[in-house]
Order: sequence, then structure tokens, then C-alpha cells
Amino acid sequence: MFASSLKDSQQKSWEKMASGGSFLSWLIFVFIGILGFISFPAEAAVKKYQFDIQVKNVSRLYHAKPIVTVNGRFPGPTIYVREGDRVMVNVTNYAQYNMSIHWHGLKQYRNGWADGPAYITQCPIQTRSSYTYDFNVTGQRGTLWWHAHILWLRATVYGAIVIMPKQGTLYPFPQPKMEVPILLGEWWNSDVEEVEKQGSKTGLPPNMSDAHTINGKPGPLFPCSEKHTFAMEVESGKTYLLRIINAALNDELFFGIAGHNMTVVEVDAVYTKPFTTQTILIAPGQTTNVLVQANQVPGRYFMATRAFMDAPLPIDNKTATAILQYKGIPSTVLPSLPQLPAYNDTKFALGYSRKLRSLNTPLFPANVPLKVDRNLFYTVGFGKDSCPTCVNGTRLLASLNNISFVMPQIGLLQAHYFNISGVFKTNFPDKPPTPFNYTGVPLTASLGTVHGTRLSKIAFNSTVELVLQDTNLLTVESHPFHLHGYNFFVVGTGIGNFDPAKDPAKYNLVDPMERNTVGVPTGGWTAIRFRADNPGVWFMHCHLELHTGWGLKTAFMVEEGPGSDQSILPPPKDLPPC
Repeated sequence: MFASSLKDSQQKSWEKMASGGSFLSWLIFVFIGILGFISFPAEAAVKKYQFDIQVKNVSRLYHAKPIVTVNGRFPGPTIYVREGDRVMVNVTNYAQYNMSIHWHGLKQYRNGWADGPAYITQCPIQTRSSYTYDFNVTGQRGTLWWHAHILWLRATVYGAIVIMPKQGTLYPFPQPKMEVPILLGEWWNSDVEEVEKQGSKTGLPPNMSDAHTINGKPGPLFPCSEKHTFAMEVESGKTYLLRIINAALNDELFFGIAGHNMTVVEVDAVYTKPFTTQTILIAPGQTTNVLVQANQVPGRYFMATRAFMDAPLPIDNKTATAILQYKGIPSTVLPSLPQLPAYNDTKFALGYSRKLRSLNTPLFPANVPLKVDRNLFYTVGFGKDSCPTCVNGTRLLASLNNISFVMPQIGLLQAHYFNISGVFKTNFPDKPPTPFNYTGVPLTASLGTVHGTRLSKIAFNSTVELVLQDTNLLTVESHPFHLHGYNFFVVGTGIGNFDPAKDPAKYNLVDPMERNTVGVPTGGWTAIRFRADNPGVWFMHCHLELHTGWGLKTAFMVEEGPGSDQSILPPPKDLPPC
């Protein structure tokens, strides 16, 4: 009983610190942590959470509307665990929508049943029903996040995951005084599901968001938002760790702090070689940890975020702000704004991505596959479908290798595990059926895009190289791709068409960045490598929700290995029915 109470106290102390708790809270946390370390042996804990999916009225920008939340909170609660812990999250759905939750970036070894994407690894949790996500956190530490993985509900259903290192293990960078989750998002004045439905009916892109947000708040540059501004207090001379998450549906974002540099130390829960920058670029689905030193003249400084888009497409280009405020400075002092790059600054975007390198130390190695068993080449394309009821008689669609993915009506993992036929095919092509000048002059010709639920079968423990190639079919655009169940190494990237004869010679096979979500640059390509050592069915998709809805997705069916610990775990008894 006492041990359980102690763990609860530790968790509450973490939460208080992350929301800007006092120095006294920090001392109490340290004391409790030391007491727990002395009194009890270090062992994996079981962390239990209750997520109630509830509809709550929320007001932003003079607009009040009902939104779907977790436990009535927007953003939702932060999950705090340690590396090695077991996590059990019971999700009870009280909303009118079906629901599923994805634990973005957690590898879920052999345990796709806890991954969460609707109709890929489970059928959704229906209204007045529950499902317990039960998983282990193994070999990972840092910042990840969770979000709804059905419809556009992740517009409001999302939150941070903070994985602390094992007891007695320090960060490989200066220890911060305090850690603060910073979740970047979007806000629509209208019901976001209705916005998406209207776009589907017209065959055109739905309305863009009305504001970006920082921890659910747009900041004082927007009307009716003075009370809807996130603020964190700092002390001169102290160092702070910001755990930054891009939870936006459709926008890559810049982030900076007026007058302050940031030192990047981690992305996607993988430590990096530290480097200093005034601005970071973060795509939807990605996380970035930065150290910030409170070393400027005491005052109030804006933290700001704004969209990056270097393609000729409309975006929500308004700036959301929060405030970094030095202790003792009155709130009447006007904050200064950071100088973010221009919204279409391609040079900054490419230069920033080149700075990202894995730490690659004996304790945190970069185990890059040097020999490749399977080479895949996927083209990213847009097209149009006939739609007699739509505005222009057509509807936009997206595809990989000319296949626009069709969502099944039963979870693909269930169909695979129970050998249910007719749900999917495993003939997804390794390369596009018709090679062409992928990034040449704007192309509008149809290349025979087909609809289908087609997967790629991957042999267990084989090494895979996947080149993702943007195309100029209708338009070029950057695409952040997320692979479930795996981290991968970003071994190369470039502008224009990938050249298999020359570009691999330029790969970084020593310390490339390891992550779970990577941007394919506008009119360019990205090459990733991973070892297929996690059996199951694993979703891969563009993390721009708009593109995912148009079909820009697929899945890998990774076969089981010969060992007893290389097969898919049995499904839980409370798996939601289809």
C-alpha cells in the first residue's frame, strides 16, 4: 500500500513540475525520489491510467464549441513512465464517435494489439465501451506522444508521453532544473469533423485551421485570447528542458523563443549530437527536446510557432505564441517576438535536417544496417477521382506507387493473425509500375492509380531500405511519413529525382538520425533503413491528416521469426469487436 502511494506521489510531483511547479515542489520530488530509491529495490513498475473520452465545451477565439477530450482536458493528460515500465491505459468511450488511441513512437514489440490505429491493428472502441492498452516500454526513453487514430479526432485528442531513464541513469546532457511539455496544435472554430466531411463532399481540400496553438492556447496575438495563453516561469541562470511535440493535423511548424538559443538534444525519443539553433523545424508526428538557458535580461519573451510551406499551397500562416517569463517580472511587461524564418524558407529547412545526427556512443549506439536485403522505392503522388456530386466533378486522392489505400472494415492485424481471407493482398509493388521524371514539369496525366488494400510482406529480421520519392503529379509537397512499430535511420535525403547509381554513395551510415517520423522534402526524396525484427502488421502513412484521408498510406506485414519470442503475442480478451 505504501509503495503504491509513493509511486502516486512521484507521478503527481512529475505532473506538477511539468506544469510549472514551484522550487519547493522540486525539492519534495527529489526527496520522495531518494526515499523511494533507498527504501525499495529498483524494479519495473506498472503504471495505470484511466482515459475517459468525453465531450466538453471549450472556447477559443470568441468561439465556443463541444470538442472530444480525454478526462475533459485539452490537450489531454501527460503519461509519465520509466524505461522498463509496464503501462496499462483503460480507455472508456463516452463520445458519439468511435475511438482508438495510438502511442506514437512506442515500438510495441510483438504487441501490435496495443498500437492503436483503427482498422489496422484493432477495430475502434465503440460508444459506451472500453479497451485496455497494455504494453511495455523497452529500450526507449525520451519524449513521445499519444493521439486519436481515427477520423480527424486527433485535432483535440492528444497528449505527451514522457519516458524517464532507468533509475540511476542520467541524461547525456546537463541536467535541467525543470522539464516542460510543449504541444503544438491547431484549432478550428467549426466542428473539425464537419470541416473534413464538407471537404469530402465538395472534392476539395477542407478549410484550413483558424489558429495554431501552444498547449491548446493560441496566445495573445489572437482576439479574445489573453486568458488563453500558456506561460512558464524561469529563474535566471537555470536550464530548462522543453519537450516539444507537433500535434498539428496538417502543418509543419517553426518554433523559436525571442532572445534565446535552443540546444537540440533529442528527437523522436533518440538522443542527438547537441547543436544550438534559434529555430527548430518540426513536422506533424515528430518530437524535439531542447535545452534553454535563462541567460538573458530578465523580462518576458514570446515563444512562437508558425507554419512552414515551400509549395504553392495555402496555409494557416498566423503565429501562435506562449510566454517565457522570468521570475519577479510583472505581467504588464510586453514580450518581444522571435524572428522565425520565412514561411517558405527551403534553405533553412534542408540545413536544419542536415544538422540532426544520432549521438552514437557506446551507451547509445547507432546500429545502422550496412547490408540491405530488400530495396523498396515508393513514389508519392496526387491525382483525381471521378465524383459526379463534387464541385468540379472530381475528388482529390493520393497514392504510393500509384495505389491509393482503401481502409478495411476489420483490423488488418486480426485478419493476418486469424488467417481471415479477402481482407487484404500482399502484392504491394516494390517500385512504381511506370517510371517517369518524378519531379519534372508539373504533371497532370493519369498514371493509372488504383484503389486497394495492398500490403508489402517483409521477411522477419531482414534489413530494408525504403526510398520515398516526392513527385510533381498535380503539385510537389513535403510529406512527413510515420512508420508504426519501428524506428528507422534516415541515411540520405536530396532534392530532385533519386539516383540509385550515385546517391547511395553519399549516404551517412555512421551517425544518421534515428527516428519514427521523417519529412520527405518538397520535390525531393528521403532514404531510410530499418531491421524488420518486430512481427505484425505495421501502418506507414503520411502524418498530414489530409493526405492520409486521401489514401497516402500502406502497411508492412512483417512475418514471424522461428524463435518462441519472435511471434505475435496473442490478442487481449477485451479487443474491440468489429
